[in-house]
Order: sequence, then structure tokens, then C-alpha cells
Amino acid sequence: MAALPLRPSDEIATLRASLRSDRASLEQDFLKHGKAARLLGAHSRLIDDYLRRVWQMLGMPGNIALVAVGGYGRGELYPKSDIDLLILLDAESEKLMAGHPPDEALQHKLHELVQTLWDIGLEVGHSIRTVEHCLQESADITVQTNLLESRLLAGDASLFESLRAAVQQHLDPYRFFLAKQHEQQQRHARFAEADYNLEPNLKESPGGLRDLQTVTWIALAAGLGTRWSELAKAGLITATEARQIARHDELLQTLRVRLHYLAKRREDRLLFDFQTMLAEQMGIEASANRRASEHLMQRYYRTRLAVRQFNTILLQNLHDRLVRETPPQHALNERFRVIGTLLDIRDEQLFEHTPAAIFELFLLMEQLAELTDLSAKTLRALWRAQHKVDAAFRRDPLNRQRFMEILRQPTGVIHALRRMNQYGILGRYIPAFGRIVGQMQHDLFHVYTVDEHILMVVRNLRRFALEKHAHEVPLCSKLMAEFARPEVLYIAGLFHDIAKGRGGDHSQLGMKDARAFCKQHGLGNDDSDLVVWLVGQHLALSATAQKQDLSDPEVIASFSRTIRNDRYLVALYLLTVADIRGTSPKVWNAWKAKLMEDLFLATRRYLAGGQAADHLDEIRREAANTLNLYALTPDTYRMLWAQLDDSYFLDHEAQEIAWHTRQLAFKANADAPIVKARLSRAGEGLQVMVYCRDQRGLFARICDFFARMNYTIAEAKIHTTRHGYALNSFQIMEAARSETAYRDIMTYIEFELAQQIAQARPVSPAAGGRVSRQLKHFPIPTEVEIALDNKGMHVLSLVAGDRPGLLARIALILDRHDVRLHRAKINTLGSRAEDVFWVSSSSLADEAKVAALKNELLKV
Repeated sequence: MAALPLRPSDEIATLRASLRSDRASLEQDFLKHGKAARLLGAHSRLIDDYLRRVWQMLGMPGNIALVAVGGYGRGELYPKSDIDLLILLDAESEKLMAGHPPDEALQHKLHELVQTLWDIGLEVGHSIRTVEHCLQESADITVQTNLLESRLLAGDASLFESLRAAVQQHLDPYRFFLAKQHEQQQRHARFAEADYNLEPNLKESPGGLRDLQTVTWIALAAGLGTRWSELAKAGLITATEARQIARHDELLQTLRVRLHYLAKRREDRLLFDFQTMLAEQMGIEASANRRASEHLMQRYYRTRLAVRQFNTILLQNLHDRLVRETPPQHALNERFRVIGTLLDIRDEQLFEHTPAAIFELFLLMEQLAELTDLSAKTLRALWRAQHKVDAAFRRDPLNRQRFMEILRQPTGVIHALRRMNQYGILGRYIPAFGRIVGQMQHDLFHVYTVDEHILMVVRNLRRFALEKHAHEVPLCSKLMAEFARPEVLYIAGLFHDIAKGRGGDHSQLGMKDARAFCKQHGLGNDDSDLVVWLVGQHLALSATAQKQDLSDPEVIASFSRTIRNDRYLVALYLLTVADIRGTSPKVWNAWKAKLMEDLFLATRRYLAGGQAADHLDEIRREAANTLNLYALTPDTYRMLWAQLDDSYFLDHEAQEIAWHTRQLAFKANADAPIVKARLSRAGEGLQVMVYCRDQRGLFARICDFFARMNYTIAEAKIHTTRHGYALNSFQIMEAARSETAYRDIMTYIEFELAQQIAQARPVSPAAGGRVSRQLKHFPIPTEVEIALDNKGMHVLSLVAGDRPGLLARIALILDRHDVRLHRAKINTLGSRAEDVFWVSSSSLADEAKVAALKNELLKV
């Protein structure tokens, strides 16, 4: 094709400069006044003007039309969004372009138009179609929606009207409703895992702008208008509800406009990079205990809850308007009836004159399996009646009794609590819960708002009680089946984090709220004491399991002394597992599961026996029995075991000792390093044994090797034999899932790591890489503590932002300070590293040297 005859470059340059200037003026006006709707309309009109100018400048043919579609057609053009255009041809033009005969002049004109638009700075997305082609393509619901919002910009008006008439003629409002509803369900499912993500999507997430647009699209197809005031006139919502929706719509639009300007690109995610700046632009200030960005995000999440509520109400009302069929119905009592599969109130003022019916509603939803949801009339009445859940409502014995009944139902508990939260009831009934609705936790391992995390914990506890989920955590399911009055656990779950964001110890503050609730709701003294104790101690089991040496009998004894009885232990274990599993899909793994279970079982044994017995002989005997199965007699490995002191046997499980012995029985004095790997008995990851003559920087070298492989070390046991060999054992996990088979990785580790140890080259830790955006904007203050444990060994505790090569750098520092490492527990929570090292050195008795060590660790 010949080169396109472009307009003179000075004309294009003038238009480009003018467009840039006009857009900058719009941005300044928005930043001054903050009116998103005004900006979106003004930006659309501005682009209209430039498109028409280019259309006229190029002398486009009069028998075609330029049409705005999509969000631009709607008149809502965001600063960095694409400009969606349809170039509409008549049938004759289409035939010419199809080669009967070819009309090169028209093709050149169209190419010149698109190229000129890009040259002046308009990011257009365009399609070229005839009316007939548009109708064929409208089988795609996205195309049909775009055409529904089309708007003529320039060209043949009669051609455009024929398109509008054809689209309306072929539009089936009910089928359009079903298609958009299905599209929304698919989108919600896509964003389910990121529903309460720290960086939500303003447009696509449930409760985002797309949910509001879905309603207006369906209303437009039904001929009911697109403005909220028009939907109120049509009787779909009240005038008050229309004003409420408009306010939520405005907040989402404002956030999205500001986000586009801050990012200088089309960005719809509320990224950490911009949350603080957004809060600052909107005049939101930090409080004593919470960042400004956290206040902003809480406002966003509360808006999102409201949008989801209105979306549900309006879709049901639109469905009823379009179907106009009355499904089968029957009365339940004088207050409620069933319409199809929906629970409906018989009197729209029911909750106003009988507030107690609110909890009756949730009970019925749990008890009647045929019910799938609430009717739109019921949802609206429930939304309007939130204010009825007041101090008098909370004092009413009937309401307290019914709330406990809701928690005691065999099915539907979590659905009831989620509905109560979504409709604003739960936060009004438990005011402390209301304060944490939509509250973010910028600790970088909780990926949910506090209220959603709490409900996730209760959901996990409920799953332990359901047989169909018994395969997930078998021990928890077994314990839950034997646990009397499980509602005690649900209450503890509701209150365990309820005091987040108030300042002070949230566990202690939450205990007061829990105590008051239990007293008000008539729980017995034993159950009340258990709930309050669980709220206060809900972090104890995980902290002990992940940060202390579980092979030390005194650790088990000390922890056991905090447990009152077996019921308390079981309850704490169940709540702990549910809590960790409810922080993030990435935090829980098989290794954490094993640590929790090991501590639980060891504590249970201690509580049953009453003392921390020395299991040394028992461990040796069990390991020997296992070795006997492999035809290894004590004479075979006597020389090896003679080099291992008691601390080694106490520090390892019998099956680990047997595995080590099988590999080393005939190689106790080996010259070359021995590296062996196997699938971890925890059920995930690998266990790696390293045996070699002790050497300077060995631990750092091993850490660096695994870091370069993108593996994280969950636990390290470091032991030096009596004859100067290092016998180290590592539990390693993949930092990110890969398709590589573990068997292949094991062979690679055994060969390559042995080679690197043998070569003993100086260690240069893997490059730290970029700090994650989360850490950049919400940095974790580094904390270093060194203290003596009950055996006189120093325990180094370190909290820091995690990054590649961190562990190797720490190991090199310890080596430079002549600090000997005996054991390490590496706990990674999202981007947060909480590591514990058991170390010894004569220099740790010198305060100046300890201070120097701490300072160097803080720097790294």
C-alpha cells in the first residue's frame, strides 16, 4: 500500500499541543474542585470537539458516521481510558471495501483518520462495521452493551439512526438482563480471591463501578433511564436510596479519576503506591493509631458494601419488572412468606414496628433449606431499618437469645453472619465490630479487612465441623466433632481481633468486649472464661510453635503451664489454625501445620503426664527400631552415634535420626561433603541434610544456594559432631510454585550444593532485588533482640521486611562476629520475616560487641 497522505505536520503539532493544554486545564480544574462527574462530562465533550475537528479537517465522506461507544458513548471518559469509536459504513461502502471493486480512496481516508488521531495524542480503540455487521457482532454481550450506549459524533445522522433503530429492534431486555447477570457472576468469581485484597480494583471488584454500570445498562435496555433519579421515578428505588447510591458512585468515580492522574496511565487498582497520596488529596488525615491511607481504605470498603447491597436490590427489582410473573408463594407466619426461593416480608414496615423480626429473618434463612436469598423488598426494608438495631434492641433478651440461636444452628451460620455484616446489622448489634468494618491491616500478611478476616476465621471453624471438609485439616475436624458447644469458638473468633486499630494490645482490649458480650448473652461462667481466655491468648500457640525450640522439654512445660485443661488446649489449637488460615491464602502451609500440631500433641502429652520427661532414651530406641527394619544393626552405626551428643537426639525426631544414620553410617569420616534430600514428612517442601567437615561461612553458603534457587528455609537445625563435622538439616519450601518435579530438584540439590561446599568459595549473597511495593510504602521497622533462654543459650530474634538473600547476609554477619549458630526458625508472613536463631559466642557477654552486632544486623 502506498504511503498515507498525512496532513501538514504543523497542523498536527498544533492540535497535539492544544489537546495537551486543554487536558491539563481539565486536570487543574478537577484538582481544584474535586467534581468527578463534571470532569468526566467535560473530558468527553473536549474529545468530541477534537474528533469533529479532525473529521472535518480530513474531509471524511458524508455517507459514513463516527460514533462514540462504551464509556465514552455514555459520556464518562476517564482521563487515561481508551476512546472507543465505531466507524459506521453504509452497505455500499462496505461492498466497495470488500473488493467490488476496491475503493482505495475510502481505505486511505479511514487509515488517515486513525493515524491522525493517534498523532495528535488520542488513544483510540476503533472498529469499522456496517449496521448489519454490528447486529451480527452484538451476539457478544459486550458489543451489544457498547452499541446500547452509542452516540453520534460526526457524519451521516440517518445512518446512525438506522443503527439505533436496528439495535433496539433486536434487543430482548430480559435476555440482556440474564446475560449481564451471568457476566457479573463470572466477574465476581474472577475477583473472589482478591475481594478484600490490600490493593482492590475500583472498577471490576465486587461492589465496584462495574456493578453500578451493570444496573444502569439493564435499566437502559428496559427503557427505564440510566440516572439514579430516573430509576427512583420508575419505582425501582426510593429518592433517598437514589441519593445514597449517587454518593457512593461519586466516591468511586473520584477515586478512579484521581488514580488515573496520579499513575499517569489507566490504572484501576488502589495500589499502595497511591493510597497515601489519594488520602492526602482528599483531605484525609492520620489519627493516633491509624494511617491516613487506612482511613481512606475503610471509607472505600464501606462504600463497596453499600454498592453490593444496592446492586442486589436493583437487580431483583429489574428482574421482577422484566419478568412480570408471580412465582409460587406461601406464608410462613404472620410476618414472613416465601416467594419462589426468596424470603419476603408481608409488611414493608415490619422491621420498623417489630425490630425483633430482624434476627428472626436470619434464623429462618438458616433453618429453611429451600431459601436462597431475600426478596428485594425485604433487602430494602432491612437496609432502612439498620437504625432500629440500637441500645434498646441490644438489651432485649429476645434478641440476645435469637443471636445465640443463630450461632448454634447446625447449618448456615457463616452465611448468616456474612449477610448481617453486608446489610450493616452485625456492626450495629456489636458496636465494637462496627468500628472495624472495612478496616485495613497494613501488616502485609493479612490480605483482608479486619471484619472479613474475622468472618474468614469463623468460616474456617465452621468448616472443621463439616464432614465434607474433613480432608483439609483432619486433626481439627476430629477435635471439632468432639468439642461441646462449638458456638464458644465462634464467639472467640468474632472477638479475637475486634480491638484492632484502637491502640494498645488488641488482645487485652478484646477481652473486655468479649467478657461483656458473654455476660449479656447468658453464657455460663466456664464458657465465658474460655472465650475471654481465648481472645487474650489467641497468638500464644502460634508464637510458641514458630519462635521457640519445641525439642526443649522446658518450652513444652512452660507453655503447658498456661493451659488450664484439655478443653482450653483444644479450643486454642482450633482457633489458632483457623486464624492463620484466615490471614492469607499464602501464609498457611504444611510446615506451619506440622509445627502447630507438634506443639498441640506435645502439650497434650505433658498435660496427661504432668511432667516434662526426658525422652532421650525413647528417641534412641525408636530410631534404632526403624533402622532395624533396614537391616542396620547397632554395631553398624555405633561409631557415628558416638560422635553425636544428647542435644542432637533431643533436637531431631526419631525418623529424622534414622534417615541421617542410614545415609552416614559408613561415612562418618567422609572427606567429600554429603548432601541428601527427600520429600518433607510435613507433606510439603523438601528436607535436606548436609554433612561435611565444619568450615567458616557454611550456613551462609547453604542459605545463598537456596535463595538463588528461589527456595525459602523454614527451619534449620545446626549440629557439630564431636569430631568436627557439621550435620545440618533444613526444611525448605518453594518461594513460588513451579512446574519442576521435586524428584529432579532433589538430584540437582544433592550434586550442586555438595560441589559449592567442596569448593568453599567466598560467599556473595544473591542480589537483594527490588523491594516489594508493599514494603516500599509500608515499611516494616527492623527489630533485633538478643536474650538468654533458660539453658543459658542466647536467642537472637529478628523482625524485618523479607527479601532475597536476607538469610545469607544475616549468616555472614554472625560469622564475622564469631557467633556460632545452633538452630534457626525462619517464619515468613507475606513480606514480613520473623526469624529466631539460637546462637552462642563468648563475645555475647560483652555489651559493646553485642551492640555492634545489633547495629550491623539493623543495617542489613
